[in-house]
Amino acid sequence: MISMGSERRRLSSGLGSMPNTDPGESVPAVRVCGLEYRYPDGKEALRGIDLTIQAGESVAIVGPNGAGKSTLLLHLNGLLPGKARGTIGHAHTLGGELPARGRSAQPSVWIDGLAVNQRSAAEVRRRVGLVFQDPDDQLFCNTVIEDVAFGPLNQGIRPAEARRIALECLTQVDLQAEAERLPHHLSFGERKRACLAGVLACRPSVLVLDEPSANLDPRGRRRLIALIQGLSGTKLIATHDLELVLELCPRTVLLDAGQVVADGASRAVLGDATLMDAHGLEPPLSLRYASAGTGMRRSSLDPPPA
Repeated sequence: MISMGSERRRLSSGLGSMPNTDPGESVPAVRVCGLEYRYPDGKEALRGIDLTIQAGESVAIVGPNGAGKSTLLLHLNGLLPGKARGTIGHAHTLGGELPARGRSAQPSVWIDGLAVNQRSAAEVRRRVGLVFQDPDDQLFCNTVIEDVAFGPLNQGIRPAEARRIALECLTQVDLQAEAERLPHHLSFGERKRACLAGVLACRPSVLVLDEPSANLDPRGRRRLIALIQGLSGTKLIATHDLELVLELCPRTVLLDAGQVVADGASRAVLGDATLMDAHGLEPPLSLRYASAGTGMRRSSLDPPPA
C-alpha cells in the first residue's frame, strides 16, 4: 500500500518565523496564524483563522455553506495568492515573517514548517495533495493513467517510473482495469477515485479532501471511506457528511462566517445540539439517537421519547 509522504525536513524558509514552536518540538503538519481573506467582490471569507494540525492527525472541517471551508483549503497550497494587507480585494499575506516582539504578526500559513509563499509554491503543492469536490475540475488527460502519472512526471520522475507509480496508485483505489480508459467515460465515483490516485501518486505529506462523499451513491461512499481510512499520514477533510466525520476524524473544527467557533473531539463538537443549531447544522443521526439512552442532550429536532 502506498502511504503519503512522511519526510519531515526542517527547512530554513519560514520555519524560524512559525509562532509557538520551540526548537525541541516537532513541526506541525499545518499551521495557520491569523489568516484573513477577502474576495475581489468584497466578500470577507476568512476572518483571523488560527489552526494547528500535527503530523498524522485526521481532522474534519465542518460548517454551513459559505463558512469559508473551501477557501481555507485553497490557502494550504497557495491556490489563492496572497497580497499585502491593504491591497484592494485581499486582506492577508502568506508566509510573511513575524515582526519584532510587540508588533502585530502578519497572517501566515506553514506546511511542514515551510512558509506558503510564491517562492515555496512548487514544494508546498508537492506536500499538500488537494482532491477537489468535483472530479471534472481535476481530470484533463486523454487516459486515466496519463492523468495519474501527470504529477510524478512534473516532479521530474522518468516516464517508466511515473507509469509504475500510477499503476500502483490505480491498484490502490481499485481502478487498475480502467487505466487506459478516457476519464470522462468513468462513473462519478470512479472519477473521484481516479483523482485520489492522482494525488497519492505525488506522495503528499498532507492529504486535503473537499467534500469527498458528495454526490456518491451509498456503495461508492462506503468504498471511498474505506480507502481514506486505509491511508496513513495527515488528513484534512471538509465535509457536510457528519457520519463520515465520526468514522474518519477524531477531531473536528467548526467554521462559521470565516472564523473557528469550535475545535475539539468530534463526538463532543458534533453532539452539542445547541452549538450545532447556532451554526446552521444538526448533530448526526447516530449521535442524536444514541443520546436518548445515555442522558446526553437531545436535539430539538428529535421526536420526544415515547
